[in-house]
Amino acid sequence: MDTEQVGEDMDGGPDREHRQRDQQAYVLRTVEERGVRLIRLWFTDVLGRHKSVAISPAELETVLDEGLQFDGSAIDGFSRVQESDVLARPDPSTFELLPWADPAEPSGTIFCDITNLDGTSFEGDPRQVLRRNVDRARAAGFEMFCAPEVEFFYFADSGPDPQPLDRASYFDLTTTDVASDLRKQTLHMLEALSIPVEYSFHEDGPSQHEIDLQYTEALSMADSIMTLRLAVKKIAMDRGVYATFMPKPLNGVQGSGMHTHLSLFQNGRNAFHDPDATDGLSATARSFIAGLLHHAREITAVTNQLVNSYKRINEGYEAPRYVSWARNNRSALVRVPIPKPGKVDSTRIEYRALDPACNPYLAFSVLLAAGLRGIEDDLELSPEAAVNLYDLSRDEQREIGVDSLPDNLNEALDEMEASELVREALGDHIFEWFLRNKRAEWNEYQRQVTPFELDTYLPNW
Repeated sequence: MDTEQVGEDMDGGPDREHRQRDQQAYVLRTVEERGVRLIRLWFTDVLGRHKSVAISPAELETVLDEGLQFDGSAIDGFSRVQESDVLARPDPSTFELLPWADPAEPSGTIFCDITNLDGTSFEGDPRQVLRRNVDRARAAGFEMFCAPEVEFFYFADSGPDPQPLDRASYFDLTTTDVASDLRKQTLHMLEALSIPVEYSFHEDGPSQHEIDLQYTEALSMADSIMTLRLAVKKIAMDRGVYATFMPKPLNGVQGSGMHTHLSLFQNGRNAFHDPDATDGLSATARSFIAGLLHHAREITAVTNQLVNSYKRINEGYEAPRYVSWARNNRSALVRVPIPKPGKVDSTRIEYRALDPACNPYLAFSVLLAAGLRGIEDDLELSPEAAVNLYDLSRDEQREIGVDSLPDNLNEALDEMEASELVREALGDHIFEWFLRNKRAEWNEYQRQVTPFELDTYLPNW
C-alpha cells in the first residue's frame, strides 16, 4: 500500500464551518446543474445495516441547514419510544451522484450524522461514535488511515444451499472466473462514486472475490465500505445473482475476512516509521500494536459480531486464531508487512481478525481506541511470533505467552461486557444495546437444532 500522499490529506486549512458552507454550496449547485431529481440520505444502524430516506431537491437546502427529523425508535439501536425523534444531518463532503440511477432521473446520495433535536451528537449513531474517537486521536496529534481488503462470495441465489458461480481459485483469470465481469462492473461503479480501488481479484474459495480499497482516513473509509457493500449487492442483484458478506457461508472452504491495514500520521508524517530503528518500527507503532494485542479479546465482539463470524476464525486458513504479531507470518493476528524500499510512508500494520459483516464505524472505533491506549500506557510489545502458530499445541502456545481469540460470540460478549475500553469507545448507549442484541442472537442460536445435529445424532440415539 503506497501512502506517500496520505500526510498531505491531514486536517488543516480553512476552519470546519467555512468548509461546510463551501461544500453545501457545491452540493446545491451540482444538484441544480445536473438536474438531480432525488437525493438519498444514508446512515447506518448499530449493526451496520444501510438505511436510507429520500428527499426532493426542493427540500435539500433546508435539510442541509436544519437536518431531517425522523422517528429514531424505528431504527435498531437508536432511540427508545419515549425519546424517539432525532435529526439526520447531511455531511456535504460525502455527496455523490448515484451512477446506477436512471439517466432520465438523476439521483444523488449523501451520508448523514445523526444528532439530537438540540444539535448535540446522538449517542446511538455509529458514525458519530467513530467521529468522536477520531477527534480524540486528533487531539493527541494523530490521524488514523485505513485500507481494508474486503472479501465476499457470489452465489446463484440467497437460498439455504449456497451454489457458487465458479470453481476458480486465487488470482485465477480463466473462463472459470465467470464472475469477473461482475467484479469489473463493480469497480467502474466504485470509481464513479469516487472510491479508489487498489486491487481486485478472485480469492481462494469458489466464487469468492476480494476488493482492496486505497488508503484514506478512517471516517471516509467507513463510508466507503458501506457504499462498497451496497454496490456489490446491487450489481449482483441486477445480474440475477446474490452477493454475500457473510463471514463463513460454505463448509470446508475459507471464509471471508476484511484484513485492514492501519497507520497513524502525525504532523503529516507516518508515526509508525522510525529510520533509526533496526526494523523501521517506531516506539509509537510498537505501543499501538501492543494495545491491539492487549485488548484483542475485548474488542472481538465488535470486529466479529455474528455467531457465524467464529466459524471463520475457528477453522483457520488465513483467519487469525491467536493473539500475536509478526512481520510476515499470516497466522498472526497483527501482521507487519515489509514496506517497499524507499517507501517509508507505507509502514503500516495489518489487523487480520475483522470480517466484512462488521459495522465499520464501530470496528474502526475500537481498533483506534485499543491502539491509542497502548500508546498512552506505553505498553511493551511482546516478542514476535516467528513460527506458524497452528503447528504448535495449545500448551506450547501458552508457554510462549500466546492467547487465543474468543471461541464463540458468547465468550466474546463476556469479554466485551467487562471492558472499560470498549464501553468508553462506543459510549454507554451503543455498548448496552449491542450487548442486549447480541445476547439475544446467541440465545436464539443456542435453541436451534442444526443439520449437523440431525445428521450426527438422529440415526444413532
